[in-house]
Amino acid sequence: MKRIKVLLVEDNPGDVLLTSEALQESKFLIDLEVVNNGKEGVDYLFSRGEFLSKSKPDVVLLDINLPLKTGHEVLKEVKENTETNGIPIVMLTTSSIQDDILKSFQEQASCYIVKPVEVEQFDEFIKVFDRFCETIDV
Repeated sequence: MKRIKVLLVEDNPGDVLLTSEALQESKFLIDLEVVNNGKEGVDYLFSRGEFLSKSKPDVVLLDINLPLKTGHEVLKEVKENTETNGIPIVMLTTSSIQDDILKSFQEQASCYIVKPVEVEQFDEFIKVFDRFCETIDV
């Protein structure tokens, strides 16, 4: 079974819990790391500060509405740097606004998933996540 290291950049504890529980249903072995704001997300991906010893994730699940740095700011910074631009970033957010979706793809997001509202809808999230992970090389 394929092992995938996932970095979840999410500030809402309820969404962290739901996402981590949903990822347990993945057909892949998931090693999940969580950071709570955009600045920590960037620091983690660039191995700065308290994240100095952390290895790069295989996939990032990134919310748009984050404190300190928005998801769009994180995405742009990561994709503009040759050390990190190959990391697949999945936007996982409550926003279904067309401008957010378009901007995410313009900034080179790999995938865009609107967060499920109901717990039961996380089954669909896992199906999409698993299909996406089948396409990446880890």
